[in-house]
Amino acid sequence: MALSQADIANSALFQPFKLGEITLANRIVMAPLTRNRAEPGNVPGPLTIEYYAQRASIGLIIAEATQVSAQAQGYIATPGVHTPEQIAGWKKVTDEVHARGGKIFVQLWHTGRMSHTAFQPGEKAPVAPSALRANAKTYIPGQGYVDTSEPRALETSEIAGIVDDFRTAARNAIEAGFDGVEIHGAHGYLLDAFLRDGSNKRTDAYGGSIENRARFLLEVMAAVTAEIGAHRTGVRISPVSPVNDSNESNPQPLFEHVVRELAKINPVYVHVVEGFTGGPRDNAPFDYEAIRALYKGVWMVNNGYTRDMAIEAIANGKADLVSFGRAALTNPDLPRRFKEGAPLNELFKDAPLYGGQGAHGYTDYPALA
Repeated sequence: MALSQADIANSALFQPFKLGEITLANRIVMAPLTRNRAEPGNVPGPLTIEYYAQRASIGLIIAEATQVSAQAQGYIATPGVHTPEQIAGWKKVTDEVHARGGKIFVQLWHTGRMSHTAFQPGEKAPVAPSALRANAKTYIPGQGYVDTSEPRALETSEIAGIVDDFRTAARNAIEAGFDGVEIHGAHGYLLDAFLRDGSNKRTDAYGGSIENRARFLLEVMAAVTAEIGAHRTGVRISPVSPVNDSNESNPQPLFEHVVRELAKINPVYVHVVEGFTGGPRDNAPFDYEAIRALYKGVWMVNNGYTRDMAIEAIANGKADLVSFGRAALTNPDLPRRFKEGAPLNELFKDAPLYGGQGAHGYTDYPALA
């Protein structure tokens, strides 16, 4: 698709957009990107403030996946929003983003079986729908990359407590100044693991049928929207992405049910990862238009979108918002670059995508002069 400069400049992608009770400067979204940069206590630090503030021209920033509890952690140096220090750290981030005219949500997660005893309180086993270890790894300082630990199956009686962890974290996020939250229902983490028959072998009210496997996610969504309002609550799903040993034998009816039930809760947006996260968009057959038709609210799409693809998706009604991962990470001024047709920065080859020390590869990607 060849676009003229006039087509680009006039695209709805660059026009303001009403999302719930806030107005975004444009329809470009920074996808949640784990950077493993939290300071001791899993608190966002000064570099994190600058990292997000640099990107305030992006219509909506969705801050990186953030733990709802100590049990929710699965990786080194990922932030939380469950202690006073973490809340205070995030407040400095949101204040600076807002001072520069931006809007910012935070993604709330529980990693579930994508964890290791080293990250768990008391070095206990991680929790999951079933006692099935994920075929995946996590990084532990001094040991390097190690296999995730074998989890234990959550007792039915424990699930309400984790629902409440999400509710409390959402309230904390609003206290920290976020404009809203995104519930992480994707990528093999706890809520997604409950959805899928590859990881959920339960026989109680949270396993077996599609309705039962979707129950946990929907309970979290109901609790969070009751706490902070549906107008401040989004959700992310990844119907066919196999990352983190995520497997489902029949995703189409599962996600049609999920979206149909989400529509009753009416979150401020549904954020859909199309295809294999960070990889091919056509890794498995799936009818995204069928689930789009089940939800009349704001529809956000992700994975491998270029500027031209985003302009076309907005123009033809396929999406209302388009989120970008690495392009937002490497280009703090992404909306300007897209609008002017300027080249995009590439990932630095000498700086890690995850973790690292200092500004390099984090806050030193250049903006246009």
